[in-house]
Amino acid sequence: MKTQTLWDSPDDSRKNQPIPANAPLAERMRPRTMAEFTGQEHLLGEGRILRRMIETDNLSSLIFWGPPGCGKTTLAHVIARETKSHFIFFSAILSGVKEIREIFREAEGYAARGARTILFVDEIHRFNKSQQDAFLPYVEKGVVTIIGATTENPSFEVIAPLLSRCRVLTLNQLDAATIGTILRQALDDAERGLGNLGLTADEEALVFLADQCGGDARIALNTLEVAAGLTTGGVITMATVQEALQKKALLYDKGGEEHYNVISAFIKSLRASDPDAALYWLARMLEAGEDPLFILRRMVILASEDIGNADPRALQVAVAAQQAFQFVGLPEGRITLGQAVTYLATAPKSNASYAGINAALSEVRKSGALPVPLHIRNAPTRLMKELGYHKGYQYDHDYEEGYSGQECLPEKLAGQKFYEPKGHGYEKNILERMEWLRARKKRP
Repeated sequence: MKTQTLWDSPDDSRKNQPIPANAPLAERMRPRTMAEFTGQEHLLGEGRILRRMIETDNLSSLIFWGPPGCGKTTLAHVIARETKSHFIFFSAILSGVKEIREIFREAEGYAARGARTILFVDEIHRFNKSQQDAFLPYVEKGVVTIIGATTENPSFEVIAPLLSRCRVLTLNQLDAATIGTILRQALDDAERGLGNLGLTADEEALVFLADQCGGDARIALNTLEVAAGLTTGGVITMATVQEALQKKALLYDKGGEEHYNVISAFIKSLRASDPDAALYWLARMLEAGEDPLFILRRMVILASEDIGNADPRALQVAVAAQQAFQFVGLPEGRITLGQAVTYLATAPKSNASYAGINAALSEVRKSGALPVPLHIRNAPTRLMKELGYHKGYQYDHDYEEGYSGQECLPEKLAGQKFYEPKGHGYEKNILERMEWLRARKKRP
């Protein structure tokens, strides 16, 4: 069990241990105060919830939910330091119920001296139910303030009684701009960073590194340290960063023309039913560091826009791929992406649903808010009934094959067609059904 004291009470002789000079750069550069912390502005910006809790010293038990390297552990350290709290680091991987009881005995000693203990539980989702149950009485009595950290959805991984006693705060993946700021701080910091080495870095190299680290500040800083060790001539270049990452920069600017060229090629390959080309452009984007969720959002759109009811399962596959990727992440998530891409590429294509909603919107904008036909209006009051609401409504289930043939469009648009299914894929079945329905449709 690892315990770290960040605030020494008057009768506590233990002092903070300095971070070893040979510690990894990410550890040496770990922010110590809110002023040093970069990112998570939605929680720490002026007037935001976590900042107010810290500034007013009105801290409750928290669960930080976010991806690796976004600052969960660091933020817990900062909170403890800012609130002058005794800090205990507790790993769900290395500890069990016996260690939990020892921690609470220690925390009770601090509570008796009027000091708050923050118990940081790393990877809280790895605790089983009985281990999580052990926290409850001490959280309830205020012996400790828990800050749990998890990369998994706490709704599924944390027991309800403990979840109800904690406030869940979502930490976002750090964007490339934030990572870039962190890298530049490490280069300039002579006390804890690389500033005493006299190094500089090419801007394109830092931008590339910030893009390639997947929003993980720990990976970015430790890669920068490796690059610094490989540098000759005092300048960290693109080639140095590529060597440190073991990854070459592809021609792909996520904010520029090539970004749009490649995603366009990907979508058009799916539309053209070319799985080989679609996989190639997918691989280009993944290798260049494109956000997979951006790719998946475009796939979900394509499943409705270009496949539609020619294969209704395509939308299910695309949405399932998005959910599965969020659950698995990279690198294994590429398998899910590959499966979904090949399914969408080989599925029969139809844009009839897409064309149908566009045609309906065009009509609404042209003709305005036409009155709802009286017979399909509800009539919950006597006055509405007297006005003819619901009069003549035909309950479809009372008719053969569950179809009355009544008109449901406004009178001005009676008989108008917006959806015209194609004659292939599953839409062939839909077209036959609609032709049967139209043949039996009753006209006024």
